[in-house]
Amino acid sequence: MKIRRFLKWFALPTILVVSLLGGMIGCGDNSNTTTPPGSTTTNPPGSNSALAPFPATPVALNGAGATFPAVLYQKWFDVFNQQYKVPINYQAVGSGSGISAITGLTVDFGASDGIMTDAQVAAATAAGGPILHIPMTSGAVVLTYNLPGIKSGDLKLSGDVLANIFLTNIKKWNDPAIVALNPTLTLPNADITVVHRSDGSGTTNIFTNYLSKVSSEWSTRVGSANSVNWPGGVGGSGNAGVAGQVQQIPNSIGYVELIYALQNNMAFAQLKNKSGNFITPSLESTTAAAQGITLPDDMKIMITDSANANAYPIAGFTWILVYQNQTNKDKGTELVNFLWWALHDGTSYEAGLQFAAIPADAVKKAEVLIKSIKYQGQPILP
Repeated sequence: MKIRRFLKWFALPTILVVSLLGGMIGCGDNSNTTTPPGSTTTNPPGSNSALAPFPATPVALNGAGATFPAVLYQKWFDVFNQQYKVPINYQAVGSGSGISAITGLTVDFGASDGIMTDAQVAAATAAGGPILHIPMTSGAVVLTYNLPGIKSGDLKLSGDVLANIFLTNIKKWNDPAIVALNPTLTLPNADITVVHRSDGSGTTNIFTNYLSKVSSEWSTRVGSANSVNWPGGVGGSGNAGVAGQVQQIPNSIGYVELIYALQNNMAFAQLKNKSGNFITPSLESTTAAAQGITLPDDMKIMITDSANANAYPIAGFTWILVYQNQTNKDKGTELVNFLWWALHDGTSYEAGLQFAAIPADAVKKAEVLIKSIKYQGQPILP
């Protein structure tokens, strides 16, 4: 695909730009080799033997999309570049913008925490042919709050109460429905300020997908998407925008990724799951959310409101979006190699960043999808 100038589209202050260039990396890397011009490299010693031979001259890959996995992707891009000398430039501009970018053929891959709609798939297919959802990892969306005197994990919420808060049906923190879940807490007689994403967001998609499952009123009035018409509240762009609003506004509540809340020392709630257990978001409870689920071959599935007794209920896969038919052999080879590497060697970096590796059956289905990626009708992976 022809890559046009993309960086100028997104001059937002909350954008995270990951630009990993080969000349900036290399400390502790002993895999440097010299390749004669016009030849093809073999994989470095100790590398994943399943990878296709890399092009002789590395070509930078460009991607854009989800903020949800951005910290993990940054780590992956860094390590992959150290090992294989493939620079990957990524703009964490939100899932909606990532879908627009891959559809517009301005990037080599998109990234989304939400499944593309039928209309989005049709538009992408018209632009570049069949598009694949490759599941990369899973994470949790947490309810972060600013309640003076109430520590992280002390507040308990249920799905129906949470939906009614964001529907603005519940307006006060000492509403009887919240008090009933928190009999030992002294909740203030204060108005609740709801904070939500103002940009197109896969995090919002996961969150609203959950609310649509636990609340018929939410499903009917608001629904689930990257962007929705919020019943009320204050908007913030990206995780930084939501977090900033929650931190600045007393008696507020919003939603961000687990790792973002942890890194910024933000309080977050326990949430009652489908089995009736109050669950603290964690690596373990996120992992449980993806277990025991029948997965479709195309891996387009939301895992919110899991029936697993130990599962945190607002968890989701996040996908990299790629065209099945690649038009540039070198970029296609690097992209497929990265996807394969990330789902295998890259899993060792997930737990430290509070992301859960996708289960073994999901990896197998992802492998089939990756092996279906072609250049001029031939599979790229051997």
